[in-house]
Amino acid sequence: MKDLFSRSLQTTIIFLIVGGILALAFGGFFSSASNRFTGGLVSAQYWFAIRYQAIQQFLSAPRDIVSLRASNAELETEISQLQTQVIDLQQRVSQTEILAALVDFSRANPESSYKAASVIGRDPSPFLHYIIINRGSNDGILRGMPVVTNQGLVGRIDAVIADAARVQLITDPAATVNVHLKNANTDAVLLGSVTGDISLDMISQDAAVQSGDLILTSGLGGGYPPDLIVGQVINVRKLDYELFQQATVQSAVDFTRLDIVLVITNFRAVDITPLIPTPAP
Repeated sequence: MKDLFSRSLQTTIIFLIVGGILALAFGGFFSSASNRFTGGLVSAQYWFAIRYQAIQQFLSAPRDIVSLRASNAELETEISQLQTQVIDLQQRVSQTEILAALVDFSRANPESSYKAASVIGRDPSPFLHYIIINRGSNDGILRGMPVVTNQGLVGRIDAVIADAARVQLITDPAATVNVHLKNANTDAVLLGSVTGDISLDMISQDAAVQSGDLILTSGLGGGYPPDLIVGQVINVRKLDYELFQQATVQSAVDFTRLDIVLVITNFRAVDITPLIPTPAP
């Protein structure tokens, strides 16, 4: 009986305590303590979360670095490929524009027959000025044929093999071209130089030559057909005690950007040197 009474008393006391606690809780007596406990619990949770994230990032950093390096390598490869494609497209556009200009030039000058050729070599020597093209005797190219672009005169074929030819530029020190100054209506001789500059000599003292005068091939001497554009006069040097005037010339062709040229195949150069009389000894 005593044990039963003791258990009943204990149960009653527990119920009373729980009921009292619930009554106090519903009455708001534990709100401040609850808030303090909850705030402390949240702060502790935040502290542990921050440390956990830091440890996790520290442990995963090597894998992330390897992944980033691999991604960067892939991106660099893609960028390099895209840059190569852009350069290739730019070159194709440039070549298309050049070919279109050359086609327009050939249509505007139907009296001549042309063979297009790509420049595959340039002179390494500062004393010679020539280019190598990918057309030769197998394509009907012969020594002495003039070479032009849509801008003007480039030079003429100097040597030929089966599948390539050498073009002597008008800037070469050994090059001479008989020309006509259209505005001044007079003839002259165009000369190359070691520096690549071109100039006019043998201009009559009576000719009224001015800067900007257009220079064309004259056709004299048999080396070039007439009326090919050569360039224009930059300035004139005239001295009373000299027999002829001289002038510096700006070529119509940009020789640093020669990629495709036209060979005039229906012109045959004539060497008239044996017909020129030599002075008696």
